[in-house]
Amino acid sequence: MSLAVGVVSNSKIMGENTDVSETKSTAKTPTDDGTEDEAEEYEDGKIELGPQCSLKEQLEKDKDDESLRRWKEQLLGSVDLNSVGETLEPDVKILELAIKSSGRPDIVLPIPELGNPKGTWFTLKEASRYRMKFTFQVSNNIVSGLQYSNTVWKTGIKVDNTKEMLGTFSPQLETYTHEMPEETTPSGIFARGSYSAKTKFVDDDNKCYLEIYYSFDIKKEWQS
Repeated sequence: MSLAVGVVSNSKIMGENTDVSETKSTAKTPTDDGTEDEAEEYEDGKIELGPQCSLKEQLEKDKDDESLRRWKEQLLGSVDLNSVGETLEPDVKILELAIKSSGRPDIVLPIPELGNPKGTWFTLKEASRYRMKFTFQVSNNIVSGLQYSNTVWKTGIKVDNTKEMLGTFSPQLETYTHEMPEETTPSGIFARGSYSAKTKFVDDDNKCYLEIYYSFDIKKEWQS
């Protein structure tokens, strides 16, 4: 939930202020020097993978082989069998977001079951130091490359676009937490006001687990 406001200062809100540019992949065009033949040979030589199976099936395979069981435990880490489903697809539920600031109670932001938060979701004090914390749960299968992104607008102009890699997580009943680095909200007359934002969580297969739109304020003082 990085809410950096670059139009007023170099300070950032909720994460790193990262310039994001689109990268287009280009395929090489076959030439007359045999590249096309090599490409065809490469296609013919591709390895066909066997059928995929769920994590539960993988864990139950060869369970009587002690050395193989230990190897799987090292590879997969601590996997709670009660959180492992029959499906190949992992499931990630973002439970809440929280804003932590020293000397103040955490601002806990429960995720709406349906739709987006109504009205102003939270208020930040200008020139205040804080960090963002995510709480989420993983079930069914391992989620690889879970990533958080946040885009912020002020008066219709995009002022920040931030991405943060959270990591890869095994399914378990206990929740995971991830804290962002500490940041400082910008200050000044141009920093104060209302903002709109979009927060999104996806994995490395671009599967989206949460996408919400909300608004927040930056004011002279914390909300009472």
